[in-house]
Amino acid sequence: MHIRRALAPLSALAALTLLLSGCSGSDGDATASSERDDESSPLTEYLNAVYGGDLTPEEQERKFTEEQERAEELVAQCMQEQGFEYTPSSTGGAYLSGDGTEWEPDDREWVTQYGYGAINSPFSEAPMPEEETVDPNADYVQSLSESEQTAFYEALYGPMPSEDEMPEEVATEYDWTTAGCQGAAQHEVAGEDPSQSEEFRPLFDAINELYSGTASWPGMAELDDEWSACMDASGHGGFATQMDAQESINEAVNELYENVGMSDDGMPTGEPDQAAFDALAEREVELALADLDCREEIDYADRAAEITREVEQQFIDDHKTELDALVAAAEQN
Repeated sequence: MHIRRALAPLSALAALTLLLSGCSGSDGDATASSERDDESSPLTEYLNAVYGGDLTPEEQERKFTEEQERAEELVAQCMQEQGFEYTPSSTGGAYLSGDGTEWEPDDREWVTQYGYGAINSPFSEAPMPEEETVDPNADYVQSLSESEQTAFYEALYGPMPSEDEMPEEVATEYDWTTAGCQGAAQHEVAGEDPSQSEEFRPLFDAINELYSGTASWPGMAELDDEWSACMDASGHGGFATQMDAQESINEAVNELYENVGMSDDGMPTGEPDQAAFDALAEREVELALADLDCREEIDYADRAAEITREVEQQFIDDHKTELDALVAAAEQN
């Protein structure tokens, strides 16, 4: 069985998340942090309206559940038309609405414990659901011959790419028309992803270009230079931007796994040396704390947020017609 995954339509938005990573004052001013959390960047408000980010967790969970139930009904109809039995699953997907676990890279206590969250994080410590997921179609599939099982999964998920096609398949954007009954059902329920439509592709290309160029935004180079100088003075130099510091830990983690070797299917063949892992975790916390000190010292978060608001507002002024049309199209789905 195989499942294709759609590529994230707005990968450059990750840069925005890092850029707007807040920082409280040195005394952990909760009020200032709360006020900043309540402020959405201008462009984020548009994107939330398109992708449901403006819904409450309860509304998101209810919407997800309703869509999954409808999709499973459509999958069952589609599979029956293909000549197979299919029992809709009541656990067709998992909605993660949060369990109280917080991601707080600007809280000193949190950073002292997790650093950037690259090696240790509150999510890795969160208990996994105890309820076992049962596939209602498992017994039926087992009753089929090997060739029938292959045909069942091809009907459900689309044809499996050959080994020669696999590298290109990974790099190719998700195409619901080749994703079997699951793809067709999800498309009918969720509608067209506006980021994948020809009408709005130029707008999303412009959004990605905007966020990919954060380093060139007016005022960001000066802010990064101040942060970099502070890091140099603290004994943690060599980073041009705040993102570079965090990425250095991610790269170090990757190197540890690369040293244990990889199988033909790209999976680690062993575990990294625990002592090296522990040493890197200590280095991560030390670097993240120095980073936090420097961000607090130069008021990095508030200044970066103000730069972002100005740049995004200019983008909105330049693309308001397209953005309003995007929201209108999303509301019709």
